[in-house]
Amino acid sequence: MLDLFSRHRTLSLLAGVVLAQILLLAFQIRREHDVRLIRYWAAELVTPGERAATWSLTKTGGVWSDYLALHHARVENERLRAELDRLRIHDRELEAQAGEAQRLRALLGLRDAHVEAPMLAAQVIGASADSSSHTLFINRGERDHIRRNMAVITPDGIVGKIVEVLANNTSQVLLLSDKDSGVGALFADTRTHGVLRGTGDPELRLDYVTNDEKVYPGEVLLTSGDDRIFPKGLLVGTVTNAAPGNPFQVIHVRPAARLDRLEDVLILLSQHELIPQQADQSTDTSEAGPAAPGVVPRLPAPPQTAPAASTGATVVGPKPPAGRAVPTSSATGQAASTPKPPATTRAPSTPSPAPKTPAPKQ
Repeated sequence: MLDLFSRHRTLSLLAGVVLAQILLLAFQIRREHDVRLIRYWAAELVTPGERAATWSLTKTGGVWSDYLALHHARVENERLRAELDRLRIHDRELEAQAGEAQRLRALLGLRDAHVEAPMLAAQVIGASADSSSHTLFINRGERDHIRRNMAVITPDGIVGKIVEVLANNTSQVLLLSDKDSGVGALFADTRTHGVLRGTGDPELRLDYVTNDEKVYPGEVLLTSGDDRIFPKGLLVGTVTNAAPGNPFQVIHVRPAARLDRLEDVLILLSQHELIPQQADQSTDTSEAGPAAPGVVPRLPAPPQTAPAASTGATVVGPKPPAGRAVPTSSATGQAASTPKPPATTRAPSTPSPAPKTPAPKQ
């Protein structure tokens, strides 16, 4: 570099002088708004570099900010996802608790509505592994005085019966849908009796109903009490279809209780008939509240009417006292007859002999 400058020293000095002269001229010349020319040149020289540096810094800062924001968003997203999963689990727990409270409320309502019949609540703890056997296991046994052939019901309808007491806190329940199950049933409207049997399918079959009997889909079936297990009047199910058969009709029945969704049941400790709660007879029938679930209410007895007065029936009553008018019938206007005491007959009196007067002495 020094060798080159020494060989072209004259040119180098000339170039330096020219450059200094140009700079001096640029410093002296003023342009618009009283701005020196050298400042324009300096701005034009520095601005591209500044723009490039600013653009680079901006892009670099933007990428870094986006990376940090994406990292924070990922962390926040993971936290929100975990919170959402926790809330979903909590929501399922609340739904399960609400369903359990509703079932227990229905069981309690049925028990409170029939305090005359002793009942015991139980939980379903298992089911049979055999597909051909429709049985359940409950958490009640010998310790709770459970015996065979006790009825098992729900507020929706009957479920089955106890077939075996396995331990102090375990019993086996035979469901209505089992092939070995049988229940005495009757139609709620016509009071026709039959025997309800399980088929191994969700629907049941009603036997021993003659072909002359008119059976329509939707008719309600109740327990008849003939089996000495279920009290009379409990809801069994509804008829789905009926067809003539030989020698009896083929009637299919849908059970009222959901046998595939049992969790809580009631065990009847006696065969006491469940009497539905009736409103006061003095109140109007439209004001009476609904009967308890699972039990069909009885029809009220017809009021006893007094015999009509227009038939001319004699009203028997005590004899009115003397001096008081005899009551008359409002319908006929005739005096009501009263029994008269029997007339007392007196014995005929015998005349007493006349006293004899002594004859005068002569």
